[in-house]
Amino acid sequence: MAALLPGRAPVPSGPRALLDFRPVLRNRSALAYSLGYMVHTWEMNTLRAWVVTFLVFSAAYSGGGPQWAAPAAVATALSLAGIWASVSGNEIAMRIGRRKFILIVMFASMAMAATIGFASFLSYEVVALLCIMYGVLIWADSASLTAGAVGSALPGQRGATLAVHSTLGYAGGFAGPLVAGLILDGAGGVGVVAWGLAFASVAAVLTIGPLALFMLRPKDLPGDRPNAP
Repeated sequence: MAALLPGRAPVPSGPRALLDFRPVLRNRSALAYSLGYMVHTWEMNTLRAWVVTFLVFSAAYSGGGPQWAAPAAVATALSLAGIWASVSGNEIAMRIGRRKFILIVMFASMAMAATIGFASFLSYEVVALLCIMYGVLIWADSASLTAGAVGSALPGQRGATLAVHSTLGYAGGFAGPLVAGLILDGAGGVGVVAWGLAFASVAAVLTIGPLALFMLRPKDLPGDRPNAP
């Protein structure tokens, strides 16, 4: 980072009250990306927390899965694929438009969340592949959302913007697995319907992301290709 990134002198922003986040909350563009990040992290941590248990259920339901695709191995592959998806997703967002890309990914994730739990009766290999595909979709807009929030920050407010962004994001990350667990318990704990409802709840929460983008209309960033001269 020190060797390759260009240096830039700090821009004086004048005095500002400590812990005053009102200017950040009035920044519609940054707030839209941060609300999107909140539901993204809700979804991401729900899958992280429950994917191994979900795959164990699927393997038991279908009579066992292959050793080379054990639930822990699938979860590892999912996480590694997610790193690639996050970095690649931001590159795609820069080329086709940030809002457009995030909306495409969110709607695809909603469709997957609404169906993957109810698909747990399928063969274990199919469910494992669906989980990896779902992980790629979840992580695809991660970097795009954070870059959008940071890039939309006003001069002198980048740290405060990141504070709000992270607080919203990891509030969602805390609530997501907990809500899914409560739904699983309420629906009987074990069964296709219980898993279907747990993941469908994630799809319902995800609607906040597109609504925030439609209502607050965040900007693409200066380096994104649609804004290039």
